[in-house]
Amino acid sequence: MIESRAGEDTARIAERLPLLRRRALMMQAVRAFFDGRDYLEVETPYAVPTPGEEVHLHVFATEREAPTGEREPLFLHTSPEFAMKRIVAATGQKIFQMARVWRNGEGSALHAPEFTMLEWYRPGATLDDLMDETEALVRTTLPPVVQRDGCAIPMTEPFERLTVADAFQRYVGADVLATADDASALAAQAGVALRAGEEWEDLFFRLLLERVEPVIGRDRPTFLTHWPASQAALARRCLKDPRVALRFELYIGGVELANAFEELSDATEQRERFENDRQRRATLYPERPNWKMDENLLAALPHLPQTSGIALGFDRLVMLATGAPRLSDILWMG
Repeated sequence: MIESRAGEDTARIAERLPLLRRRALMMQAVRAFFDGRDYLEVETPYAVPTPGEEVHLHVFATEREAPTGEREPLFLHTSPEFAMKRIVAATGQKIFQMARVWRNGEGSALHAPEFTMLEWYRPGATLDDLMDETEALVRTTLPPVVQRDGCAIPMTEPFERLTVADAFQRYVGADVLATADDASALAAQAGVALRAGEEWEDLFFRLLLERVEPVIGRDRPTFLTHWPASQAALARRCLKDPRVALRFELYIGGVELANAFEELSDATEQRERFENDRQRRATLYPERPNWKMDENLLAALPHLPQTSGIALGFDRLVMLATGAPRLSDILWMG
């Protein structure tokens, strides 16, 4: 039995070797791209006291044992974001990282519990600057035409830039900003019935998943920009319209590839957002572990220069480049 399993594993890796070679070449290309733009590659700890604050992400828990026998609870991070922003605050440098990240309970054609996240942070950049740079990176690493879900998506034409409000008006028939926090009003405009216990945020994501995401990024890559302020996460609100946050996501052929912010540097507002996230997480997932607030991040935020940052799923980028249908096809031990 053991020999049979070993043989199957060997055969599976051998089958994927052409895709894995492409993966290695793309990693080299990514590093060359950032080296050419004077970015500094950094490495941050994977096991951390605070893994992130996103409400719906579940973490892997572990602990550190000191030589004295003292034990400290640690968690495998869901993103290197907190640590990387502390580095930018301390140095003012443009930085990037090819980080392994962990999200428990995930598994599908586009999800894995452990994967590679490419994150970079650029002081002085606006959201538009970061979209320009992301578009350049994608064009550098992907073929001129990407084949995905029956679509031939050209990488040579300018990427679409579509606000969430315009997307909901176009594909849902609703004014997502005017109905903010009013689930009944959003449901009425969208022509759907509210489900039991469904709140505005739940309905927002249901409509996003059912009506918006399936149709954007099919003719050309689409940046979905200027998210409702309630979905700001770690992004700044827009000064011209505080109803929206300076955030974008990038979609290509039904694949959500990246998530980006003009970074919030107000520690008081960020603490309030974290507290709200913690309360929601405790209500929704009372069985999940708790962790301490990242006070080091909050202390660093007032020193953070105006910065834009982005997290891009490197494994998904490889999927798009190779045409692989599943994430496991381009992982060495998938």
